[in-house]
Parts: sequence; structure tokens; C-alpha cells
Amino acid sequence: MTRLVVVGNGMASARLVEELVARGLGPLVTVLGEERHPAYNRILLSAVLEGTHRPGALTLRPPEWYADHGVDLRLGVRVVDVHRDRPHGERTVELADRSEVPYDRVVLATGSIPTLPPIRGLVRMDGTLDPRVHAFRSLDDCDRLLDALGPGTGSAIARPRRAVVVGGGLLGLQVARALAVRGLATEIIEGGEHLLRSHVDAKAGAVLRRSLARLGTAVYTGTRAVRLTDEGLRLDNGYTLDTDLVVLAAGGRPSANLARRAGLTVRRGIVVGDDLASVDDPHVYAVGDCAQLDDQPDQPDQHGKRATGFVTGFVGPAWEQAEVVAARLAGEPATYAGTRLVARLRATDLDVAVLGDPAVTRGETTAGETVEVTNPVAGSHRRLVVRDGVIVAGTLVGDLSRIGLITQAFDRRTVLGPHEPGALLMPDTPARAPGDLVKGLGDDAEVCACAGVSAGRIRACGSFEEARGSTRATTGCGGCTATVRALVGGVVPASR
Repeated sequence: MTRLVVVGNGMASARLVEELVARGLGPLVTVLGEERHPAYNRILLSAVLEGTHRPGALTLRPPEWYADHGVDLRLGVRVVDVHRDRPHGERTVELADRSEVPYDRVVLATGSIPTLPPIRGLVRMDGTLDPRVHAFRSLDDCDRLLDALGPGTGSAIARPRRAVVVGGGLLGLQVARALAVRGLATEIIEGGEHLLRSHVDAKAGAVLRRSLARLGTAVYTGTRAVRLTDEGLRLDNGYTLDTDLVVLAAGGRPSANLARRAGLTVRRGIVVGDDLASVDDPHVYAVGDCAQLDDQPDQPDQHGKRATGFVTGFVGPAWEQAEVVAARLAGEPATYAGTRLVARLRATDLDVAVLGDPAVTRGETTAGETVEVTNPVAGSHRRLVVRDGVIVAGTLVGDLSRIGLITQAFDRRTVLGPHEPGALLMPDTPARAPGDLVKGLGDDAEVCACAGVSAGRIRACGSFEEARGSTRATTGCGGCTATVRALVGGVVPASR
């Protein structure tokens, strides 16, 4: 009997276990999670911080689900070693309490860990963080930050008034908007020349900056924080920002220490082949943010896929990798050829979507002809890169009314006429009935980029909750929620 051990209990792990259970392998699976919580939607942590979601609403599968399917779920345990060659050929995973779990196949789904920026004063002499400083990568981080925000009006405890978010990427913008919605005067520091520099070009970044200013959030780009003092957070331009809270959202790195200790090849992430097994050991797999594909070029193919050593940090690729590994563990032929990149920003009053190779969406490489419509006053920037009539990349800021049709054309590699790219960039009229949102979507059009769910699969569901539970649509970035609601003709429960 094959013993399957999954190290990690995040979004990639949850999808992997779902796929294994669907193949009847649940009783063979042991899941080892370091957090005390069952797997949850990490992308929607900012919604909890904002107050629009309860923490419990983020849970992907409760512990009872694992038990009902024979899966041995162990929470609050830390894996310290993977022993690939014990005496007599036994393979084990060692826990912090020195107990060991034997395996025949092990999947590392350890995700990423936050990076601590080189800011003096973040860490006190005793090795702990300054109480004003908060990371934002886990549900416990979110709980601590909510506690720091205080109980609100009428309490004897002073409530923070000002916050600085270090990092102007997707996570930084989400956190900044959530804090602003909570009533804090919020500022963002970004070391690059514009916001979302990993995903969009300078024009889109400028539109985002102007939109944030209109919403009351100041942005400082091209500068870095260098020291946290009693007076506030000092920047490298000599300016000091008065602040009660500092939230670190400046990215992370793959959690690959277990693989290094086990003698596996690690570059930025754990190096795997197209079967997602380690290039050194066919008994060890890696999925999600910790995995890095081997021997592939860093440029995407003509379909906008990046089957490379690039570690994406998005849920869509992690879920696709989980499906491939589950298939292989069940003895089915499957390989991973890379993932078409589609990213959405989930933040109140900020709408951003990017498709295709980031180098193209950032304007760093020429991949075709560019069609662009920008209205900084209205806070919108729409840009498509077209090659031989086919959309190869796109950026939409401030108006996502046509994102369904654009994604459909991108996915299908539809050859567009000379005027069609421009027509796709023109916004819909603001007054539209919910059903109008999806009239142009064929059944095979992709609705949820994270889970790869088509409009037809959603239409086959009888309710929003059925669609969410059976297809996993809306459980990734949440950007497809309005479309799913319109397709099933239902509403999101108020208990969210």
C-alpha cells in the first residue's frame, strides 16, 4: 500500500487532497500542517482585515471533511526533516517532536515565507519585532493586526490612526485599501518606480497611484524605508512618516529549506521536472510557490504560458500542479506544461487584471502591436498586446466590465479583426442588469481563472453555494464572484 504524505496545508495542499480523495486515495494520505487552522483561502485575508469576510468563511475544507474521507489531518505540527534513505530503505518525514511519519511518496507544498526588508529598528534587541510592525501572510498575522487596530470608539485603548504599508505589489495594495476602509490614514512605500511593477507598466502604475490618492492613500515610489524610530518610519530621502503601524507586504521567497536539508536541488524553489517530481528523487514532489520547473526557457510560449523556473505566487498554477501530481500518484499519465498567467487584484475600489507574460504587460519586451485606452482622470487604463490578431497580453485598470470577453478571446487564441481589439477595450455602460453581465459568454468561456471553471459548468449549478462547492469557483482570488452570481441567478449569502 502506497503511503502518501503531504507537507503543508495551504491552498495547493487542499486542492491536491481533494483530487486524491476524488480518486479514492483519501485513506492513504497524511497531511502535516504547521498552522493550527485548516486550509483557508490566503488570497482573501485582506477581506477579513477589511471586515467584509469572517475568518471562518475562508476555510476551504473543515477538519470533518478530511476525517469523513479517511485523510489523516494533523494541524499545528512542524516538519523538520525529510529522510529520503533511512536504513533498510525506509523513507520518513521527521517532526519537531522527533516522531517520524513513514512515506512512499511525499509532496512538499510548503508555499512561501515572507522576507524581512532591511529596515533598522524592525527587530528589537531581544529578537522580537517592534510591536508596531506586522507581517501579513497568515490568518494568525491577520488576527494580530486586527487586535492591534483596537476595539474602536468608546474604548480606553488608543486606536491606531496612521499606518504605513511597505510594498506596492498586489498584497500591499490589498492591505492598504483594507486599512483605509477601517478608517486609518494609510501610506504606501514602494522601492520601484511605480506600483505593481511586477505586473504592469508605468502608465498603469500612475493611474493606480492617482486612484489611491483620490481614495485618500498617499504613495511614495522610488524610495525605501531605512529605519523605524520613535518618531516614525524614516525613508532613504530623509523624510520620516509618522505612523502607529507598519505592515510588511514586500513579498516572499519559496520555502525550500526542507528540500535543501534533504539534499535536493534548489535554486529559487525546489527544482522539479514536468512530472513535478524532484529532479533528484522520484519519490518527492513539489507544488505551488515552493516549486520551480527545470530546464525550461524563461520566456513564455506563444500561448502566454510560462513553463519555466519562474515561481509564480498565484493560486491558478498551484491548483493545476496539484491536479497533475494527484493524477500521477493515482497512476494516471499527466505532465505540467506551464500555466497561462491571469492575475486579479482584490481590493475595494481598485480593479486590476493582467493576462499573459509579465514582461509584456510591463512593456519591457515587444511581442506585437499595442492597443491602448487611458483615462487618468477617470482612473482607467486598458491595454492589449496583439500578435497576428491574437491577444498575447493585457492590462486592465479601473474598468473590468469586459474582462470576461477579453479572457475568453485570450484563452481561445481567437483571431480578431482590425477593429475588434479596440472595441474590446471600450467600457460597457454603467447601468446594466445582472444578467447582462454574462450574455456574451459561451459555455466554454473560462469564468474562474484560478480554478479553470467554464461558464457552462457554472450554469449547470443550481445555486451560488453549489457552484462554489462543486467547482471551487470564487474560492481563489474572488474576482469572478459577480460573474458566478449572474450565471446562477443567485446572490452571495449575507453571512459572508
